[in-house]
Amino acid sequence: MTLTQAFMDDQSVIERVLSHVRDGTTDLGSEVWREPVENYRSEERFRREVALLRRLPVPFCPSAALREPGAYVARVAAGSPILAVRGEDGTVRAFRNACRHRGAEVASGTGCTKAFVCPFHGWTYALDGRLQRIHHESGFPDLDKSTHGLVPLRVHERSGIVFVTQDASAKERDPGEGLPDLISADQVVIDTHDNETDVNWKVSVEGAIEGYHIRFGHPETFYPYGYDNLNIVEHSGRNSRVTFPFRRIEKLADVPAAERRIEGRVTYVYHLFPNALVTVLSHHTILVVLEPIAPGRTRSVAYSLAHTAGDAAAAETAKRDASFVTQTGAPEDRALAESVQRNVVSEANEHFIYGHFEKAIVHFHRNLQAALEESDRGGPDA
Repeated sequence: MTLTQAFMDDQSVIERVLSHVRDGTTDLGSEVWREPVENYRSEERFRREVALLRRLPVPFCPSAALREPGAYVARVAAGSPILAVRGEDGTVRAFRNACRHRGAEVASGTGCTKAFVCPFHGWTYALDGRLQRIHHESGFPDLDKSTHGLVPLRVHERSGIVFVTQDASAKERDPGEGLPDLISADQVVIDTHDNETDVNWKVSVEGAIEGYHIRFGHPETFYPYGYDNLNIVEHSGRNSRVTFPFRRIEKLADVPAAERRIEGRVTYVYHLFPNALVTVLSHHTILVVLEPIAPGRTRSVAYSLAHTAGDAAAAETAKRDASFVTQTGAPEDRALAESVQRNVVSEANEHFIYGHFEKAIVHFHRNLQAALEESDRGGPDA
C-alpha cells in the first residue's frame, strides 16, 4: 500500500519561502493542462460531477458546528437534503433529511434539539435516527417503527471536519489523505454564511488555489502584503495545500531556524478534493464547501472559526480579520470568477490553459478526470 505524503512542517515551509524570496522563484508544476470549456457548461458533465460528489466522503461542516449533544446542521449537499447531528453518546451521525412518512424535511438550518419532529405530521425521531413516535399511531397498524428510522449515511470525523458519504455502495475510504488537524477542538464558530453565484463550482475552486493572480486580481487588498506569484504548492493524495506568504516573513531570515514561528506570516489554503477549501489565516480559519446547483450556478457554504476559544479580545480580532477577507478579497475573487463564467458560453476559447504556475489546479483536474472515469466504469476507487 502506498502511504500518502504529508505536507511539510512549518519550519520547512519558512525555509523554502525564504529561498524563493532570495532567488526570485516560486514552486512550479511539471505540465500544462488544457481543460475543455465544455466541461464548465455541459449538463451531462454536471450530472456526472454531482454523482461523484455523492460517492466521495465530502466535507459537510466543521466538527465545531456540532459541539454539544443535539447540535445539528441541515442543508442540501450535492443536491440532496442532509442532516448531521451529534448524539448523546458524542458520536456524529448523518441522515437523509426526509421523514419516513411522506418525505418532508425534519430539520432546517442549525440548532440544538432533543429530538427531530417532522413539521408535517409530527413523526418524531431520536438523535440516533430511530423513529420514536407516530402521531395517532393507530392509523398505521402494520408499520414497524424499527425499520422506519431516518436513513443513515456514512460519516467520518477527521481534522476537525465532518465528512459525509451519500452513496452507500461507494468504497469505504479515509477522507484524511495526509491532512493535519485543520480545525482544533478548542476553535469556535464565529460566523456562518452562504451565497449563490453564477459560476461553475470548479471556477471557484481554481481561483483559490493559485497565487499567479494576486498582483492583478487583488492590487490594493492582498498584494500590498504579499508577493507577485510566489507560492509553495504541495499535494497529499488528491488534496493540495497552497502557501501564500506575507512580505513580513522576510524578518525571519536572520532568526535561528529553531526559533522561527510561521503564525501571521503565511496563509495556508487547503484544497480538500473535490469541492472544499480550508483557509488558515492569522487569527481565524474558514471552511468553504462549494455546492454545485447547475453548470453555471454554485452555492458557497462558509464557516469562520476563531483560533482561540474563550478569549473575547482574540474573538474580536478574528471577527475583524474575517470581515476584511469577506468584504475585500472575496468579492474580488467572486467578480473575477463571474467574468470567467460569462465567457464560458462566448466561444472565445475551446480550452482553458493552466500552466506551470497553476500546479494545484492541474492536480485538481487530473484527479477529477480520473475519478470521473473510474466512476463511469463502476470502479471502487472513484
